[in-house]
Amino acid sequence: MPLCRRGAETRINDRENAVKAIIVDDNTRALDWADAETPTAGPGEVRIRVQATAINRADLMQRRGGYPPPPGASNIMGLECAGVVDQVGEGATRFQPGDAVCALLGGGGYAEQAVAPEGSVLPIPEGLDATRAAALPEVFATAWLNLFMEAGLQPGERVLLHAGASGVGTAGVQLCRAFGNPSFVTAGSADKIASCSGLGAGGGHDRHQGSFVDSAREFAGDAGFGVILDPVGGSYLGDNLALLGLGGRLVLIGLMGGAQSPIDLALLMMKRLRVIGSTLRARPNAEKAEVMRQLEEKVWPRIVAGDIEPIIDTVMPVEEMATAHDLMASDKTTGKVVLTVGT
Repeated sequence: MPLCRRGAETRINDRENAVKAIIVDDNTRALDWADAETPTAGPGEVRIRVQATAINRADLMQRRGGYPPPPGASNIMGLECAGVVDQVGEGATRFQPGDAVCALLGGGGYAEQAVAPEGSVLPIPEGLDATRAAALPEVFATAWLNLFMEAGLQPGERVLLHAGASGVGTAGVQLCRAFGNPSFVTAGSADKIASCSGLGAGGGHDRHQGSFVDSAREFAGDAGFGVILDPVGGSYLGDNLALLGLGGRLVLIGLMGGAQSPIDLALLMMKRLRVIGSTLRARPNAEKAEVMRQLEEKVWPRIVAGDIEPIIDTVMPVEEMATAHDLMASDKTTGKVVLTVGT
């Protein structure tokens, strides 16, 4: 589904063949709720009438031109949505028009309609509306994939979650609590640390109060951390490796602190550490489908039971996307910023 831009691409003027979507101005990077081409569900896909979407940091990067969508994905931003199925492609058999669903997307969520492979779509958990469900797919898929599938987190292992008050962080804290893993977080304020503690974190450190190493080491004890989930990257690498225990795994999911850092190879060898680089968006559809299958099997029942919940900081109408992006970029949020569509 092509993104309709000023200049490089022609806007869709025939409203009967268009949907509204967030359009990025090529020159100013300003956001506009304007007409775009209506997507069609292809083989194995479903089309969703979007009722809510949510912001991820990848969207901010894409808006600046630094994170293009993978081949075949919509150029429109938006990595998740929730709404109602309104079209089913050939060979897609699980969902029917009218089903309430949420979806993990390669792009296209900032629109009235979005298309997703059927394997990336799940029923909205019982008891949640579309606004709350839109806060689930990206962050819980990211947290589950990297903690349990990539790192192979085992019950009882201690976990360090950097950016613990982020969407992925708040998902990770709850997953750790639910599956028997004590967690320690870093975050940007005492209030954020308190919020994470309320979700189940056993300890935390305000990154504005100096190095996290001593307080994290005290929490982990002599055994160290089994797993560290890190969206920061370069500036944290050495400290992360020092805090891991024997056989520990560092999963790198972002580069907010830079892409370059020296590494102590002897430490890697002596402690038999693993450093795992991981992204979600560009993975093959089959891999994403397996992540979503595990979420439905292992996490969705806990959401229905009330043991895990989507953490939402702010809800705005999609027409206020520019303000929502500014809020996300401010680092003042805890959990997700969700945008309602057509309400």
